[in-house]
Amino acid sequence: MTASLRRYATLLGFAAILVGFSVALPGTFPTARNLLNITQQVSMLAVVAFAMTAVMAMGDFDLSVGAMASLAGVVAASLFAAGWSIPAGIAAALAVGLAGGVVNGVLVAYLGILPFVATLGTLTIFSGSSFLVSGGRTIFGGAIPAGFGAFARGGVEIVGLRIPNLTLVALAVLLVLWVLLEHTSYGRRLYAIGGNAEAARLAGIRVRPLRASAFAITGLGAAMAGLMYASRVASANPTQGDGLMLDAIAAVFLGMTMSEESEPRIFGTLVGVLILATLNNGLTQLAVDSYVRQILVGAIILAAVASSRLGLSRG
Repeated sequence: MTASLRRYATLLGFAAILVGFSVALPGTFPTARNLLNITQQVSMLAVVAFAMTAVMAMGDFDLSVGAMASLAGVVAASLFAAGWSIPAGIAAALAVGLAGGVVNGVLVAYLGILPFVATLGTLTIFSGSSFLVSGGRTIFGGAIPAGFGAFARGGVEIVGLRIPNLTLVALAVLLVLWVLLEHTSYGRRLYAIGGNAEAARLAGIRVRPLRASAFAITGLGAAMAGLMYASRVASANPTQGDGLMLDAIAAVFLGMTMSEESEPRIFGTLVGVLILATLNNGLTQLAVDSYVRQILVGAIILAAVASSRLGLSRG
């Protein structure tokens, strides 16, 4: 299958999903309210997947993003409970995410540990830290400032539509990373590393700090997603980000089918995120068991990887 056919097949598949659910659920699915609800529901995943695109552009990946999202949420909630202000708690949680990403980057780029091994190890550390910080319990109620929880419920009126704040945050991250990866020398160097790290090094590209910086971006994105989730549910627990990692990787792989070189690209990742969000929303409305969705996500990952590999082998 050629790259153009794969790209159009992905978009056509997304369109078929939209049409299918619209036909099956004509009174609820194709409404503006539901479509905006989908964007809010998927905003946390979108932020993680956009950040993951930076790491996967180099041929690496980060298994620890879900655990980091959980850790950031409980760190912020614990600090709020201790009397910290909302800005200070948010800043501290983002700093934790950035630091965790730097640790991953150092392990992979400077110590030469395989990304799978390094981020699997930090996944366990971050997860254990979440239980340690929270005492293994959900932090909610009076511990969460009203203003923090109100942010996720708020929105901005644009051309008669109330766009949720979380959707706007995800769009802002999309814009920043699109510019960074697609329109700067930094992004071009990341893709050069992904194409051939040794050739990039011989060309004068500083491979190690660039690899480390991409992991820092992913850690920061995961922490941001954890804060968004905690704001949305007005609580934080040490497992609330567990499902983000698999879905983020699936979204990036789906997006890779839209690239001529089978590379992770921001707008491809956006399409992947929307496909997963639409499936989740439609299947939930149809009362399909959640385990069916897990099967579908796994099948989607395999199909996306197979499509990308076939496209490369025939290119």
